[in-house]
Amino acid sequence: MEASAGLVAGSHNRNELVVIRREGESGPRPLQQLSGQICQICGDDVGLTADGELFVACNECAFPVCRTCYEYERREGNQVCPQCKTRFRRLKGSARVAGDEEEEDVDDLENEFNFGDRDNQDMQYLAEAMLQGHMSYGRAGDADMPQVVHTLPQVPLLTNGQMVDDIPPEQHALVPSFMGGGGKRIHPLPFADPNLPVQPRSMDPSKDLAAYGYGSVAWKERVENWKHKQEKLQVMRNENGGKEWDPDGNGPDGPDLPLMDEARQPLSRKLPIPSSQINPYRMIIIIRLVVLGFFFHYRLMHPVQDAYALWLISVICEVWFAVSWILDQFPKWLPIDRETYLDRLSLRYEKEGRPSQLSPIDIYVSTVDPLKEPPLVTANTVLSILAVDYPVDKVSCYVSDDGAAMLTFEALSETSEFARKWVPFCKKFNIEPRAPEWYFAQKIDYLKDKVLPSFVKERRAMKREYEEFKVRINALVAKAQKVPEEGWTMQDGTPWPGNNVRDHPGMIQVFLGQSGGHDTEGNELPRLVYVSREKRPGFNHHKKAGAMNALVRVSAVLTNAPYLLNLDCDHYINNSKALREAMCFMMDPLLGKKVCYVQFPQRFDGIDRHDRYANRNTVFFDINMKGLDGIQGPIYVGTGCVFRRQSLYGYDAPKSKKPPTRTCNCWPKWCCCGCCCSGRKKKRLNKPKQDKKKKNSRRGDAGQPMFSTLEGIEEGIEGIECEKSTLMSEHKLEKKFGQSPVFVASTLLENGGVLKGASPASLLKEAIHVISCGYEDKTDWGKEVGWIYGSVTEDILTGFKMHCHGWRSIYCIPNRPAFKGSAPINLSDRLNQVLRWALGSVEIFLSRHCPLWYGYGGGLKWLERLSYIGATVYPWTSIPLLAYCTLPAVCLLTGKFITPELSNVASLWFLSLFICIFATSILEMRWSGVGIDDWWRNEQFWVIGGVSAHLFAVFQGLLKVLAGIDTNFTVTSKAGDDSEFSELYAFKWTTLLIPPTTLLIINLIGVVAGISNAINNGYESWGPLFGKLFFAFWVIVHLYPFLKGLLGRQNRTPTIIIVWSILLASIFSLLWVRIDPFLSRSDGPVLEECGLDCN
Repeated sequence: MEASAGLVAGSHNRNELVVIRREGESGPRPLQQLSGQICQICGDDVGLTADGELFVACNECAFPVCRTCYEYERREGNQVCPQCKTRFRRLKGSARVAGDEEEEDVDDLENEFNFGDRDNQDMQYLAEAMLQGHMSYGRAGDADMPQVVHTLPQVPLLTNGQMVDDIPPEQHALVPSFMGGGGKRIHPLPFADPNLPVQPRSMDPSKDLAAYGYGSVAWKERVENWKHKQEKLQVMRNENGGKEWDPDGNGPDGPDLPLMDEARQPLSRKLPIPSSQINPYRMIIIIRLVVLGFFFHYRLMHPVQDAYALWLISVICEVWFAVSWILDQFPKWLPIDRETYLDRLSLRYEKEGRPSQLSPIDIYVSTVDPLKEPPLVTANTVLSILAVDYPVDKVSCYVSDDGAAMLTFEALSETSEFARKWVPFCKKFNIEPRAPEWYFAQKIDYLKDKVLPSFVKERRAMKREYEEFKVRINALVAKAQKVPEEGWTMQDGTPWPGNNVRDHPGMIQVFLGQSGGHDTEGNELPRLVYVSREKRPGFNHHKKAGAMNALVRVSAVLTNAPYLLNLDCDHYINNSKALREAMCFMMDPLLGKKVCYVQFPQRFDGIDRHDRYANRNTVFFDINMKGLDGIQGPIYVGTGCVFRRQSLYGYDAPKSKKPPTRTCNCWPKWCCCGCCCSGRKKKRLNKPKQDKKKKNSRRGDAGQPMFSTLEGIEEGIEGIECEKSTLMSEHKLEKKFGQSPVFVASTLLENGGVLKGASPASLLKEAIHVISCGYEDKTDWGKEVGWIYGSVTEDILTGFKMHCHGWRSIYCIPNRPAFKGSAPINLSDRLNQVLRWALGSVEIFLSRHCPLWYGYGGGLKWLERLSYIGATVYPWTSIPLLAYCTLPAVCLLTGKFITPELSNVASLWFLSLFICIFATSILEMRWSGVGIDDWWRNEQFWVIGGVSAHLFAVFQGLLKVLAGIDTNFTVTSKAGDDSEFSELYAFKWTTLLIPPTTLLIINLIGVVAGISNAINNGYESWGPLFGKLFFAFWVIVHLYPFLKGLLGRQNRTPTIIIVWSILLASIFSLLWVRIDPFLSRSDGPVLEECGLDCN
């Protein structure tokens, strides 16, 4: 990717491609000249080892085999050399496979458990082969391939070319036949070229066979060194008595031995909740279930005859609440914490003096409207990404501008220039956070832990630079307030391609890349790419989910990192080591292969101290998500999530290897009858193919051609079948992923990596292709691949599909929050945000992906399914909740109640239920560390959101699904530069405020009417009144934050409140006249008998 190539805009469907402000374009990179020996299996160059020597797979016969075929043959084949049929030994840099336990001749700790990279080379080979057949640009054809003529292959010998007596070096071993010609073969021939003669070499029987290449004695020295280190390690353990290692390294062999032992340790571990906290919690849940059973038995067996309708409504509501509680409670049965070891990650993947082996990662930032999502907020997020503590050559940042706004483009250009100064400052002084707006706004001692004398001077200079940067961004925002009639034009006079937001070509601009991506000190910067996908009338672009899928394809073409991180434009990286925290799980050799994503909790800045509207969602992130982590992992919440790219491609999770079953050798001799032996030879012959199919199920049909090539070594007749299967596989892959050979080839690279041989110009052209508006037509995008369509909350649906494929997710809570964002602290904005979430859940509930009936027979665990059912059903709770909150006012106004007069036994069940409810909450707060304030705010907003946003979401969802009436959600406004908490008191009228306001009014009226009635009727009426008043006060107290939001600031009253007050006074007056509480309840005067006979 060239940063100086300018803005590339175009449309694949219209065959248009324009480069705007192009300063220069480099030509295609020449292919590397092939040299050395040719692999006799695949036709590739054998290659060199890490030490620069020619790679030798077999030390017995030196048969030329490349590293890729060697690794594959050891892992999937019969593990023997095709020439001499000797078992391949594990070489340095190779992962351990079955059968290596008896061969301890290689002390290679950094690669012994490196299972993650073993498929990379063979997948790269298959991807290159597919690309060779499709690409018509950016790669030389077969005619341009360099032809290499091999006259006499040179076999590397362990004697390093030294003379052994009178035998020349070129005759130290028998040399097999070699395949002639150069170039790469997609389907290798399983036999040697008979035209090349076999040249025998003389042998001296008195010499060691190692001198002839038929073995090696170097392994003896390695074994002796390894044993010597292990003995010293054991001595140090015994001498220290289990104490800590000497940090100064004064012991034998210095610190090397402890480090060697540390490299074998896992990168993370589970921290189960202490039994003293979790066991009482589980016990009280069971007790609460039992009490609920007796409670409902009493409620159903004792109806209220004079208020049967009220009793029936209340019972239905209570049953629904009980079901909702079960769906919410049992997924929290197995909560866990996790701990990461960043030092072990560095020891394993960042060896001193060697290039970092940490996996690359692509980071996505999505934005739509720069007027609602201020460019300065997006700029801070991008700056925090570019300054992250991770190898710069492994980080790429992609900014998706779904509004095609020139303001965002220009702001990103300014950000890339400021990053050249900001990034070296952050890394030099190791500051946190690395978003300049929030760093300079910290009210802490910024000199803490800073020892360099130049820090104060450079900090002041950097703050001045940032203020000038803010002024330039604000000037761009001010300029963008008024759009010119002719539309926006760029600096060179070219019209901005995105002037029509709904009809514009795709645009890509590489701001920081391989050229021009350096800071002021000359160090390389991470890549920064601007992307705006093509939009045309008549196409469904699927909002944010479609934009994320476009980023997946663009990044796969340009960088193809194996891991992805998606962030909202207002979520900056607060912990510069957040990516390393995620890699502790993703790159763990034991756990990582089955992990689809690592979810971080959302933390927020700019929220008032009391968190009036529960914006922090502490109960959800610190209780519910920890519980899910103990089952199959947390749900995906839309931001702050690191994905495995392969899990987004709709593949199944790798299957765990089952323990070997008992064979005839395990049974007594008398069990070895004829039936044990009959058919076993046939099963044994069929087993390799079946195993290969199972192992390739995650990759579909694409893996079959690659794996069948090595079978040709033994069978020699499958070349034609492989060619046919390759064509069929490519057709299926194109139908699944789209008509882009570059992207389809990249999907086969499990560990990422850019395809070799394609020029930057051709890759940019292909990137424009994959973001075209019609690319996803008749493909699996949005159905099985990428972010899933069908709901405005694409996050829940996407994570649900991954869990159904058998993947598991991880919940990571670092000590320092990984990411921080802004939340809508205004009541109306907060309710609109909750409305969008609830609407998405309703859409999922009414779709084919509903967890109630989708995904059975897959890898979804039943407790995880309960959590997803609860996540899609909760908006429907608004209907019984609204009815239940209305019942107190009805009871107070009518004098009826939902329960009969309670007996002693009934009072016991009611009291026990209340005690269990409070005990469950207290024990939850105890093991999770959530404060009582956060818990109470969550309970209050559950009622506020339930009777407002959730209720509207149910009706809007029904209209959308049944009547086809779509409701467009609005983007939540992000915090700007206003005074602190000014938005908290801003009153914005919305129809969502009507239901809770009405509930408040009728319950207040009911309280006044009930008390008035009790005063009029005397002492006996106060007893039944207390239950009704408690019921009404429960509703009013839960709606209290909503009431404060209506009142706004204490020194002013909104006009709408005056209107509601008049309406309230009118309703209250009419009800007062109807109730007339100060007249006695009698039908007429009381007559007494006087004793006189009037007749």
